[in-house]
Amino acid sequence: MQTITFQNRNGQGITMAANIHTPADFDAAKRYPAIVVAHPGGGVKEQAAGLYAAKLAAHGFVTVAFDASYQGASTGEPRQLENPYIRTEDLSAVIDHLITLPYVDAERIAAMGVCAGGGYAANAAINDRRIKALGTVSAVNIGAMFRQGWEGKNPAKDAIGLLQHGSQARSHDATAQALMTIPMAPMRKEDAPNAELAEAWEYYHTPRCQHPNAPGFTLARNLTQLVTYDAFNFAELYLTQPVLAIVGSEAGSKWMSEDLIQRAASTDKRLHVVPGGNHMSFYDVPRYVDEAVTALASFFQSKLR
Repeated sequence: MQTITFQNRNGQGITMAANIHTPADFDAAKRYPAIVVAHPGGGVKEQAAGLYAAKLAAHGFVTVAFDASYQGASTGEPRQLENPYIRTEDLSAVIDHLITLPYVDAERIAAMGVCAGGGYAANAAINDRRIKALGTVSAVNIGAMFRQGWEGKNPAKDAIGLLQHGSQARSHDATAQALMTIPMAPMRKEDAPNAELAEAWEYYHTPRCQHPNAPGFTLARNLTQLVTYDAFNFAELYLTQPVLAIVGSEAGSKWMSEDLIQRAASTDKRLHVVPGGNHMSFYDVPRYVDEAVTALASFFQSKLR
């Protein structure tokens, strides 16, 4: 693994931080297929994204796990900004860098992501034709989640209160030193509405996988972008690349992977449901991660020939 930094070419003056993983028999004189891996909302490259990047590299790919702009070891102010449009553009910024590397085959690049990273990867694939295949794990369309709730049962119109809160936060932030924040996952176990999200608290806030660059919150001002964002916008027209969505049968977020597969224009798309897994199972539980990696490796090997 090599830790690198490079300039994001999307006009925000951001320096991106990323970890590049290469196969065990890597030869810099050869050209390899590459996979860009996006981390969950609130996560960093050292967590789930890095785990998948390392495991997929063992299957013959050059893989990149990166920190989103304004997060982790990437630069940008204010910190912990989660503007979904910037998160989407970050994947294309990573590809901008990848195609400059002599050992990366620019015609064999794929994108994948975990949780909200899966939604951002899908949106990037809709926009960026350099992405030849898309994989998602426990995908979350972060806009749909804020509109309709974790299990998709809330009326979207009720999210207008979140827009109001985000609007007030922007006004507050314009005149205050301390910016208003909201949790990306429960900040305390007792705040979790169900066992699945209590596991999210455990992942981010205990030795299970806590990281100093992943504080677990974002800025409330982001709500004015998040609520109206659709990670699968125009998927019915432009998401024509092969798609593999992996999700657990018990995941409260399963409906979002189903929505992605239903909406994608691709004629080569598949929902891979793993019995017994919940949303968090695929972050670090070996039996679920290994099944996901096996399916992803086979998928990417067949699509990035």
